[in-house]
Amino acid sequence: MSKNINKATFPGLVIALGIIYGDIGTSPLYVLNEIITGRAITDELILGSLSCIIWTLTLQTTIKYVVLTLKADNKGEGGIFSLYALVRRRRKWLVIPAMIGGAALLADGIITPPITVTSAIEGLRQLPSLRNIQQSTIVAIVIAIISVLFFLQQFGTASIGKLFGPIMALWFGMLAVLGCMHLFDDISIFKALSPHYAIDLLTHYPKGFWLLGAVFLCTTGAEALYSDLGHCGRGNIRVSWVFVKTCLILNYLGQGAWLLANHSGEIIPPETMADGFNPFISIMPQWFKLAGIAISTVAAVIASQALISGSFTLISEAMRLNLWPKMKINYPTEEKGQLYIPGISLLLFIGCVGIVLYFQKSANMGAAYGLAITMCMISTSILFANFLVSRRVFAGWIYLYLIVYFAIEISFLIANLEKFMHGGYVTLIVGGGLFLVMYVWFRSRKIKNRYVEFVRLEHYIPMIQELSNDRTIPKYATHLVYMTSANNPKEIEHKIIYSILNKKPKRADIYWFVHVDVLDDPYTCEFSVEHIIPNDIIRVEFRLGFRVEQRINLMFRKVVEELVNNKEVNITSRYESLEKNNIVGDFQFIVLEKYLSQDNELPFLERVIMKLYFWLKEISLGEERGFGLDPSTVTVEKFPLIVAPVSKLNLKRIYTDGNEFE
Repeated sequence: MSKNINKATFPGLVIALGIIYGDIGTSPLYVLNEIITGRAITDELILGSLSCIIWTLTLQTTIKYVVLTLKADNKGEGGIFSLYALVRRRRKWLVIPAMIGGAALLADGIITPPITVTSAIEGLRQLPSLRNIQQSTIVAIVIAIISVLFFLQQFGTASIGKLFGPIMALWFGMLAVLGCMHLFDDISIFKALSPHYAIDLLTHYPKGFWLLGAVFLCTTGAEALYSDLGHCGRGNIRVSWVFVKTCLILNYLGQGAWLLANHSGEIIPPETMADGFNPFISIMPQWFKLAGIAISTVAAVIASQALISGSFTLISEAMRLNLWPKMKINYPTEEKGQLYIPGISLLLFIGCVGIVLYFQKSANMGAAYGLAITMCMISTSILFANFLVSRRVFAGWIYLYLIVYFAIEISFLIANLEKFMHGGYVTLIVGGGLFLVMYVWFRSRKIKNRYVEFVRLEHYIPMIQELSNDRTIPKYATHLVYMTSANNPKEIEHKIIYSILNKKPKRADIYWFVHVDVLDDPYTCEFSVEHIIPNDIIRVEFRLGFRVEQRINLMFRKVVEELVNNKEVNITSRYESLEKNNIVGDFQFIVLEKYLSQDNELPFLERVIMKLYFWLKEISLGEERGFGLDPSTVTVEKFPLIVAPVSKLNLKRIYTDGNEFE
C-alpha cells in the first residue's frame, strides 16, 4: 500500500477510535459485574482483580498485539487470515490454527452485540422512573436495536461511519472523567497498579484462578484491533491506544474505588445484578445517568457495527483463500473495504437474536462470553511465532514469546472452561460449526486435487486448430473462454480438453484459457497474456490479492480491449456477413461444474466430507457467480468427479447356453 502505515495523523487517530476499540472500549460495562457477582467486596478481590485487568491489558493487548503482532502486516493489512497468508507456505498444518482462529473470532463475535447492548439498556433500571422495567421489555428493546443495526448493513456505513470517531472519543472521555470522579473514594485503589496484588489473588484468594475467566473479558477485542490494521495503520493504532488504555484503566480504578467505599464487605448476589446493579452506571451522577446510558448504548452499537464489518472482511478473505464457500458479496459504497455479505449478515443476526432470547440478561451472557476467543488468541500466537521464524528472528526470543503467551492464554482457556456449562457451550458449538464448514471446504479441495488430471497443452494444439477450421461442425462461439486451475501455462486440465474435443465438439475461432492466481498479499491486481497460437489460442492469467473482488467478467473485458488496441488480437466475427461490417464476435464462457460420481470407492470419512462439500456447494454461489461472470454468457457443463475409482467389480459374462466364458 502506498500510504505510510507507521505514520500517525489526527484524522487517522479519530478514525481509529471509531473503528477499532468498540469491543475493548465497551468492556467496562460488564467486566467488574462478572467479577463481583456472588462475591464479597473486599480489598483482596477488588485490588487483585483490577491488578489482573491492568496487567492483562498491558501484557496481552499492549505488548502482544499493539507492539508485536502489528509488526506482522501483510502489505498494510492485518487479521488472522492476513497473518496466515504470510506464513502458509512454511507449514501445511498452519491452516488448522488459522481456521480455528477465524471460526472462534466469528463465534464469539455473535455474543458481543447482545452483551454490550443489553448491559447498556439494563442501566435504565437505575433511573427512578424505570426501576421496575420488565426484563421482557429490555429484551424487546435490545432486539429492536440489533434488528435496525443489521437492517442498515445493506446500505453501507460510509456516511454514519464518519461520526463513529467523534462519538467514541466522547465515550472514552466519559470513561476517564467518570473514573477520575471516584478515584479518591478510596485512595488505596492505586495499589492495583502493582502486579503483586494480581499474583496474590490468583494464588491465595479462594478460587481466585477461576476469576481469570471474568478478567479475560477486558481484552476480548484485542484480536479485532489487529484485524483493523489495514483501515487505520500501525502508527494511528499505537498512538490512540495510549489514550484508550489510560481511559479504560482510570474507569476501572474509579469503579473499584466506588465499590470499596460504598459496598465494602457486602456480597452482591446474582439477583441484585439481574435487577440492574452495575458499578459502571452507579458511578454516574444521577443527573447524568440518562445521557450516560444513551452514550453507552450508542457506543455499544458502534462496537457491534465494527464487529459485523470485521466479520464480512474475515469471510471475504476466507473465500479468496479457499477456506469458505463462495457467497454473494455486495459493495454498498465506493469506500475501500466496504462490503456486505447478505448470507453472513443473516447468520450473525439470527445468532445475536438467539443469544438475547436464550440468555435474556447480560449477567448470563457474561458467564458464556470469552471461551472461544481464547482459542483465537492461541492460534494467533502459533502463526505469529512462524512469522518470526520466517523473518529469521533469534530463536531464543521466539521460544520466550511462545512460553510467555502460551502460559497466559492457556491459563485463560482453562479458567474460561468453567463457563462451559454456564453457556460457553453455545459459542463452542457455533465455533465448531463454523470450523467444520472451513475444514470441509479445505479438505474436499485436497481430495478433489487427487482427481484433477493435467495434460500438456502442446499435444492437443493441432487437434484444437483442426477443429477450429472444420466447417462441417457447427460453430459453438466466436470466442470460447474456459476458466482453468492450471498454474503451469503449458498445462491444461484433461476435463477441458474433453469438453472441447469429445463432449459435443466445440468449434470456435479463438480459444481463451483464463487462470486466476490468488496471491498472499492483499491488493495486487495485475494480469499477463500468453499468445500460445496468435489469434487462435490465448491464455490470460490474473494475479489478484486475497482481498480483491474477483470480477472476472469486467476484468476480462478490459484485457480484451487492451489487446485489441495494441492490435494483438482480432475479435471481429469470422462470419462473412458480420466480418465485412466489423461486428464483434460473441464471447461464451464455459464453466465446468463437478458432481460426485457413484463410481467412487472412498473411505467413510472422505465420503462424508465430499457429501458435506456438495451440500455446501448447492447452497452457496455457483462457479460462474463466484467468478463474477455474466450468466447470459455462461454455459455450465456438469462432469463426474471420480476421486477413487472402483478397483474391483465382480462381474462375469455368461452365455445363453449356461457356460461361462473361458
